[in-house]
Parts: sequence; structure tokens; C-alpha cells
Amino acid sequence: MKRLWSMGLALTLSFALIGCTANEQAGKETGDDKANKSGGEKVLYLNNEKEPTSFDPPKGFDRVSWEPLNNLMEGLTRLGKDHEPEPAMAEKWTVSKDQKTYTFTIRKDAKWTNGDPVTAGDFEYAWKRMLDPKTGASSAFLGYLIEGGEAFNSGKGAKDEVKVTAKDDKKLEVTLAAPQKYFLSVISNPAYFPINEKVANKDPKWFAEASTFVGNGPFKLTGWKHDDNMTMEKSDTYWDKGSVKLDKVKWAMVDDRNTDYQMFQSDELDSAYVPAELSEQLLDQDNVHITDQAGLYFYRFNVNMEPFQNKNIRKAFAMAVDQKEIVDYVTKNKEKPAHAFVSPGLAQPDGKDFREAGGDLISFNKSQAKQLLEKGMKEENYDKLPAITLTYSTKPEHKKIAEAIQQKLKSELGIDIKLANMEWNVFLEDQKALKFQFSQSSFLADYADPINFLEAFQTDNSMNRTGWGNEQYDQLIKQAKMEANEEKRFALMHQAEKLLLGEAPIIPIYFYNQVHLYQKNVKGIVRHPVGYIDLKWAEKN
Repeated sequence: MKRLWSMGLALTLSFALIGCTANEQAGKETGDDKANKSGGEKVLYLNNEKEPTSFDPPKGFDRVSWEPLNNLMEGLTRLGKDHEPEPAMAEKWTVSKDQKTYTFTIRKDAKWTNGDPVTAGDFEYAWKRMLDPKTGASSAFLGYLIEGGEAFNSGKGAKDEVKVTAKDDKKLEVTLAAPQKYFLSVISNPAYFPINEKVANKDPKWFAEASTFVGNGPFKLTGWKHDDNMTMEKSDTYWDKGSVKLDKVKWAMVDDRNTDYQMFQSDELDSAYVPAELSEQLLDQDNVHITDQAGLYFYRFNVNMEPFQNKNIRKAFAMAVDQKEIVDYVTKNKEKPAHAFVSPGLAQPDGKDFREAGGDLISFNKSQAKQLLEKGMKEENYDKLPAITLTYSTKPEHKKIAEAIQQKLKSELGIDIKLANMEWNVFLEDQKALKFQFSQSSFLADYADPINFLEAFQTDNSMNRTGWGNEQYDQLIKQAKMEANEEKRFALMHQAEKLLLGEAPIIPIYFYNQVHLYQKNVKGIVRHPVGYIDLKWAEKN
């Protein structure tokens, strides 16, 4: 893989996975197992960790939904083996001279798993539905690239003013608000997948069960026992089915990384994560694959809750955290410490890495942290800080990092932090509702450009979840999105990132990578840096 992708990209550690008893197939030799051993059906066994949040494309806006969904469905473009967008549902396209209007031609042999043709109308319906405020999709901001998209989603414009039009069954015309070189990468994202309009009108919950799910990707969903397992089979209606080597993919949902590794050791899984306590002895093995992923692990402050309304107190906390200690002694998977928000691996027009050019924007500094804390407390007339709770989602890995942060804030600043945890789905909803004072978080890039990282912290963006807002920051992001000159656009993004870290509504911890063990008879799995797995080319011998 190129260290600097032509459109950018970068590094997540997907942690693994509940006990063997949580998956009723664990430890059992099925007919599929016997077929694999005898050279019959090719069945790949993977772990999705959790129940998908949703297979409704614009709503399943997380890794546990994206990874399976990316193999059940397909957009106009698909990221190839080199992580660059290539023709998928669209066999070709043209671009206007001003680089704003794209005309896509849908393949004649593009079909849904129920046999219906995939039409341009299915894309128009899906994209406008993503932007419809009634849908309530967290991914809707990705549609703001389209002219009229932001206005419609914010209630200031009409659906008919969104510039996505099916000219006929096989021609889709899209006009952007401004030229964006990364548009072809964006539309490979699951949020931009089409939806069979006829199916959706007949059954609004078509995506909720295997028996009703209709996709258009390399695999079809044939089994789904919620919170337990899923089964996919090779689709016989997929336009490029000749490239698909697997017959089936069986997904467990096991949310403990030690159990995940044990299942791998007993041949119940074909891929596994590396437990931190075993990293030293496992990371140098031949069957360990370390790849990049665009994203990072970080913490959010709620600026609407005391004491984090104060910028200096936020910065004091951020500068009391030693990111290198965490990756060296807690996570231990060769991650890079994060001293800014945008990941490495995103190429600038001058060929430099965006992260390298931007440098470190916040780092461990004990003396400065103490000074900032004292200054902030004086500004707020605090004799002592209000009680502080750090909340994380229930998982051993999150607990270990939270405990490390707790200990560091105590040793460096003398601050006592209470820890609290809750299950993922409840945690996510409460974080979105700004119910936490100080909380664990993560970010995975949706497409390969720094703006995707930075746009998340615009005022009232659904991905912000800090309560922080800044007019100057919003203006810089808006300018960057409208700027056609790439050198000027990148300069604006650097300004925005410096402002964000200067205000410190977050503490970056480490940039993600993907560390996986593979069985020796497995190859061809592609893990895209932008956050999802691709099994189209996977093989199992």
C-alpha cells in the first residue's frame, strides 16, 4: 500500500469481541466446516463484534454496520484493491467543464437480489432520503456536497431543489455545490448506497431482517439471528459475480478480544484481533497483518457542563495526558500517538502528508498543564473543581484506557476522576444527547480527505457531540468546502485544525491502525483505510 494515497487515507484498531457461548455456532463443526475441509463450499468465518446498528444505509453509520453492509450493497463507485474509487453500479461517467456536474451511466446488468434492475431512480430516491430531515440520518452531512443538499436537510430548502436527477432509468445527473476532487470517493460510502424504491415503499423496514433484505452487492443476506450471528451467500445477481470466490461468509458477534483470539486458535474464526497482553509475542508472526486506517481514538469534553466550559481547564486536561505512554503500555498494537485530529496518510497538493505538514498541535506537558489548570480555576472562581465523571462504553479495552487517563490526571494534576460505563447503544445515544461530561470516543473517516475529519466539529453537526461551536471555525470549513484551488483549500483546513486543538473540546489519544491475524489458507481480504472490509476478492483455500 502506498504510504500517501493519491486521494489520502490513514489508520483503527478494531477491538474484538462476548464468550464462546454468546455465539451458538462457536465450537461446533457444521456442514460448512466439513465442506471447507473437503474442498467443497468456501465459507469464511469472521467476527463483527456487535449487532449492526442498522442496515438502513444512511442510518447504519458505524463500523459494525458498514463492514457487513459494504459486502451486501454497492454504490455508483466502489473502492478497489488500491483503495481508489472505480466503476461499480455506474459503468462510466462524464464531468462538466466546471467540474460540478456528473452524469453517471448505470450498468445494464446492475440488479437487486430480487431480480429488479438497479435504476438511476433508486439512487435519486436514496440520496434525497438520506438528506430528508424526517429520516434523521447522522450521515446526512455527507450529502452537503450536492447543491441544495444542506438547505433541504436543515429545513431551509425543498427536496426538489436537491440537484440529483434520474434523467431516465440508467442516467443519473448530480450537480455539486462546488468542485470536489474527492466526490467519487465519497459516493463509494455506504451512506450513498441506492435503495430499491419499490421495495422500500412496500415495506419501510425492508432492511431489518434477512428475509426482507434486498441488496445489490457481491453477497446476499440469507441469515440473521440478532445479537448472535449473520450469514451471507454469494449473490447470483451481482454484475461482477465472477470476481467473487467465496460461497458464504458467516459472521459471529463476539465482543471480547480474548475470546475472539481463542476462537481463532480453535479454527472457529478465520481472522482475529491481537489481544494487547499477547502483542509482544504475536505481532512479529507471519500471519499478522498491520494495515492503515483513517481515524483515531479520542475523548470529548462537554463544554456545556462544568468545568469544561473553560478552555484553559480543557487544555490542562489535554496536556496532562501522555499519548505515547498509552500506546506503549496500554494498547500495545503499534499505533501512533495522536497530537492532532487529522490522521497521517492524507496527501497534500505539494505531495507532503497533511499531518506531517501540520505537525503536533497538542502534546503532553506537565508544567504547562498545571499552569493552565490554575489559570482556568481562577477564571471560574473555583477553589476546587466540580466532581468529574469520565464515561466509556462497556469493553475491556475502553476500561483500560480510561483507567490510564484517570491515573494520569491524578498524578499530574491531582484531580480525582470517577469512571462510569454503559452498553454501546445506550452510550452512543446519550453521547449524542450531550448527557456526558467527559467521554470516550472514536472517529473513522468516511472518505479520503482531511475535510471529513474537520467538518465533524462544525457547530451543531451531528458528529460534534461536545456542544462546542465557533463561528470562525465554521467559516473556515465552509470556505474550504467551496474552494476549488487545492493549495488554498488545504491552507484553510490547516487553519481550522489549529483552531480546533487550540480550543480543545477534545483530547486526541492515538491514530488507529488495523491489526489482524489471518488463517494461512485465507487471502484477498481488503481492509480499506476509510473504515470497512471488502470481501469481494477474498479467497479461502
